[in-house]
Amino acid sequence: MSGHSTTADPPGTPEAAVSGPGRPVSGLRKLFGSLMWAVLLPALMVLGAALANWVMWAGVVVMLAVVAFAACLIGGVWSRAGAATLVCVSGFALMLFAGPALYDVYMKTAGDPVAAVVTDVTEDNDGEGSDWHCSVAEDGGDHEEHELSQQQNCFGGVKTGEHVEIRKDPLGLFEPRMPDGPGHSDAKISAEIAAGLLLLTSGTVFYGSRRRRP
Repeated sequence: MSGHSTTADPPGTPEAAVSGPGRPVSGLRKLFGSLMWAVLLPALMVLGAALANWVMWAGVVVMLAVVAFAACLIGGVWSRAGAATLVCVSGFALMLFAGPALYDVYMKTAGDPVAAVVTDVTEDNDGEGSDWHCSVAEDGGDHEEHELSQQQNCFGGVKTGEHVEIRKDPLGLFEPRMPDGPGHSDAKISAEIAAGLLLLTSGTVFYGSRRRRP
């Protein structure tokens, strides 16, 4: 008696993983999806931080929405509560440091250099720290004046009457930026911290996606 026999691929074989209805998602497709989320979520957080430099409320809305979505996706859909918690914490910290870092990088690279003189420096001390404010007037043209804060790099090392080279936003979206003082490296530190938090957030998202539970 002759006939044809049919054998099925045992579960766990490569053929079983990539073919047939109801089969598990292929390893390559899952890897691509993990990489996509690891790039997309941190990128949206950085976008929210950048937007907050221009329109504060809009940036805050974007940041909160992205963090809430990440928590639901990683902690709920993927069932990785620990990874979700870490992404929320590192994501909030990333947005706090990424905003100033992006502003500094943008103004240093795209800002137009303008000669100016410091007309006044004031310090507001509320007992919890100093808040510096600088008044500067451009040397040329109509001697346009600007009121700058620590966000624009105004710190105690600046002296009244000092000639400085400020950077003006060519698009007119942001206030001018004061130059870095001697030994002043806050901008560099913010950029380094933001880069580290970006890697941590991205890596945690990737881990949560790869180790997701069904």
